Amino acid sequence: MTNNKHLNCETIVRMALEEDLGDGDHTSLATIKEGTKGLARLLVKANGVLAGIPVAREVFRQVDPKLRMDELIGDGHFVEIGQVAFTVEGEIRSILAAERTVLNFMQRLSGIATETFRIKQLIKGTKAKILDTRKTTPGLRELEKYAVRLGGGENHRMGLYDMIMIKDNHVDFANGIEPALDAVADYQKRRGKKLRVEVEVRNFDELLDAINSGNIDRIMLDNFSVEDVASAVQVVAGRFETEASGGITLDNVRRYAETQVDYISLGSLTHQIKSLDMSLKAVIKNFYDPLSIHP
Repeated sequence: MTNNKHLNCETIVRMALEEDLGDGDHTSLATIKEGTKGLARLLVKANGVLAGIPVAREVFRQVDPKLRMDELIGDGHFVEIGQVAFTVEGEIRSILAAERTVLNFMQRLSGIATETFRIKQLIKGTKAKILDTRKTTPGLRELEKYAVRLGGGENHRMGLYDMIMIKDNHVDFANGIEPALDAVADYQKRRGKKLRVEVEVRNFDELLDAINSGNIDRIMLDNFSVEDVASAVQVVAGRFETEASGGITLDNVRRYAETQVDYISLGSLTHQIKSLDMSLKAVIKNFYDPLSIHP
């Protein structure tokens, strides 16, 4: 499973709780007697890849450090309808105060991981790797990219700071690919930088300009047809990494992968996702329930 040791979610969780709780969960404060203890379980209601366990744990910790969360299924595992991912025990008021924030994170991240996994299965047996993009929810980028990794994808750059990526607007404002790449080489030398460089090309003329200019690590083939990606990969001939992007869907991703392109990037992984259905359900003693607490 993906290592979540360095997953930074404390600030994100704090902001989410402040947004939801305000000056208190007045419904629970009114209906649940103070000090009443209870047990709830996270019930999976759709098949998919689980993501967000460390975030849920942080939510419970911030709401009430005395809550006890027992993980039954770890992040990155494929789950099925009826399974229980974890249980949480403690003051009922605290469990209910954390409920929606936990579900919001778990459902969205699991949806991203599930979609990534689905696409990975569609291109199985090819050399292509699936990449995300910077089309993420503001403030949630680290978590959403974490979910992509759990689904079997890889992260593109985290932000503008960790890679140089020359896109169409850079090319147009710089008066061409060659001037843009020359300026990048000069910039890196002056600043003592050794950032990887990727350039986006929109046609074969720009592709040849990029190849002739050199000083790049990867070429992004933007909105190329399947046939044109295959031809471009042949032209590049392994001198640089290649990436297909734009116009790629579940229906054609396999065909793109079969062109021998190195990477396929999809913004839809993080901005057009259906959340994975799940709910946090109370476990009531002496109440018949056909679903076991444990999966």
